[in-house]
Amino acid sequence: MVTLTKAEEKIMQILWDLKKGFINDILEYYEEPKPPYNSVSTIVRVLVKKEIVGYKQYGGSHQYFPLISKDEYSKGQLSKLVKDYFSNSFKQVASFFSESDKLKSSEVDEVIKMLEEIKQKKNG
Repeated sequence: MVTLTKAEEKIMQILWDLKKGFINDILEYYEEPKPPYNSVSTIVRVLVKKEIVGYKQYGGSHQYFPLISKDEYSKGQLSKLVKDYFSNSFKQVASFFSESDKLKSSEVDEVIKMLEEIKQKKNG
């Protein structure tokens, strides 16, 4: 799984929302000050080279669309994060979050419930 730059991720987030679009469609999603048209076009072409974005040609224009889903990319990035920073251990991930002050008791209860459901499914 390829890792994207922040600029590439921004464009992918937009394309995942749009499903397909031209450079001008992508630019509409940016807040002011919008990046230059050529900068966005260059980044999109890089994404095409990385085989993450495809396109359909209409004369001299290209309509772009994602070749991977947001879910597929998210799973790949999460797996990479767990592997690179937590020795591929979900137990270490849970331990890391258990030490966080931002974790609410209600969220812990939800996670425990989800884990119990997963455990029941795996045990049949």
